[in-house]
Amino acid sequence: MGLHDGRWLAEDRRVGRAGHADAAGVPPWARGARAVTVLTGAGISTDSGIPDFRGPQGLWTRNPGAEKLSTYQAYVSDPAVRRRSWQARREHPAWRAEPNRAHTALADLARSGLVTSVITQNIDGLHQKAGTPADRVLELHGTMFSVVCVSCGDRSPMAVALARVEAGEEDPACLRCGGILKSATVMFGQPLDPGVLARAGEAAAACDLFLAVGSTLTVEPAASLCGVAVAAGAALVIVNRDPTPYDPLAADVIRDPIGDAVPRIASQLQGAPHGDTAPGRP
Repeated sequence: MGLHDGRWLAEDRRVGRAGHADAAGVPPWARGARAVTVLTGAGISTDSGIPDFRGPQGLWTRNPGAEKLSTYQAYVSDPAVRRRSWQARREHPAWRAEPNRAHTALADLARSGLVTSVITQNIDGLHQKAGTPADRVLELHGTMFSVVCVSCGDRSPMAVALARVEAGEEDPACLRCGGILKSATVMFGQPLDPGVLARAGEAAAACDLFLAVGSTLTVEPAASLCGVAVAAGAALVIVNRDPTPYDPLAADVIRDPIGDAVPRIASQLQGAPHGDTAPGRP
């Protein structure tokens, strides 16, 4: 089964809307959870000053042409696109960004004793900066902190490449073979790293609770991890301002601001008993 099949297989395993919280305020989907997998999208980083892409004030909403900078074929075939991309990398707000309350809450959860995996669509490194152990973070779309040569595959720090741009190189080439350099991120038209994707699928299938935070859940195959989790018996909880295609499968859909909702969820999970079978599991 490919990840793209997960949503449809999950149709037979709908968890249904959440019931009432107990006297301590813990919702049913938090009680008994022993393994938590979190999928985070651009929405989790907006409170850190990094705009999302498709929201009302999103980068691509306000400037549709900017999406071209993230398209692989346009990047490798057009030097002008690469020059614009290098300037955009220099100015990326993630260089100055700090983790926000949601990042910190997930880092605390990862250190709490619950088995916690964070699968992120973001390239900003804020989960690791907040304190989530690097081996618990799966970066589906790569990282902005490295560059890779499209010809020889050599990887090196982004800071070194940007220093060359600062020194006057508009489109720095690979120092090993002269090939085209790009950020070590997954552009449109490129496949995800199969190893990272496989590990993400395993984390989704093994959890009791799958949290989807700040994602439109429209980019595949990442979004289908929700279906993989539900098909395996996990409860799905979606924290997002706007509706998503996976809302009908969710045990709970939370529209509260992410900076309020995620710390509350983390606190509920840490305060809940973990000895019983979680809701949704057979």
